[in-house]
Amino acid sequence: MRENRLRTMWKNDQAVVNGWLAIGNSFSAETMAHQGWDSLTIDLQHGVIDYAAMVTMLQAISTTATVPVVRVPWLEPGIIMKSLDAGAYGVICPMVNSREDAQKLVAYTHYAPRGTRSFGPVRALLYGGADYPAAANDTVVAFAMIETAQALDKLDDILSVEGLDAIYIGPSDLSLSMGCRPVFDDVDPPVAQAIAHIAERAKAHGVQCGIHNGVAAGALARVAMGYRFVTLGSDARMLAAGSQQFLSAMRTKG
Repeated sequence: MRENRLRTMWKNDQAVVNGWLAIGNSFSAETMAHQGWDSLTIDLQHGVIDYAAMVTMLQAISTTATVPVVRVPWLEPGIIMKSLDAGAYGVICPMVNSREDAQKLVAYTHYAPRGTRSFGPVRALLYGGADYPAAANDTVVAFAMIETAQALDKLDDILSVEGLDAIYIGPSDLSLSMGCRPVFDDVDPPVAQAIAHIAERAKAHGVQCGIHNGVAAGALARVAMGYRFVTLGSDARMLAAGSQQFLSAMRTKG
């Protein structure tokens, strides 16, 4: 089966630099993939992307060595299994708030006897290879999003679920849930403490830890903290920022 470079990099204690795709277009996904991101996450939750567009974006990413990941809209078995069947090598699931939620996520992302994933890897066979059915359970990565005060309270319960590979922090939602400003990098002190605590507990449980960031400096600081999957911005934000940079230069009076 095709290697999942997330697992290889983590085995070597390397941080995965992940890009984020919110624009539902295969050419923009292909362009992003050719820039050298370790992985790219297609955002079905908040991005303007439907399932059909996601499939074409996965095909575009496949022209490179970039690992394809999908952030599903919710903890719902149908979309999780369809995303895997389309060739996603990782699934990020939002709002995992309890041990039971994490157990469901693990079940939905694994074939029996380790889970309840239904068999039908229609495109995953093409991407992963003919031995996909036998190797998928040990190749695909399941991320549980920790983004609420409730999840923070149940953190050790969630991290102790067998088969959970990684967690992923949504700083904005976590901040809102804790009564703080919804930002990525310059979070309020209680959230900064929570982010450090999550990294410590994930390491203690042998679970990989990822987080969303707005700028490279923030991502580097979190790598130093122990995070091994760091997202930088999104295609939509980069498009806007690049446009603003050019326009600002053109409109500045000499």
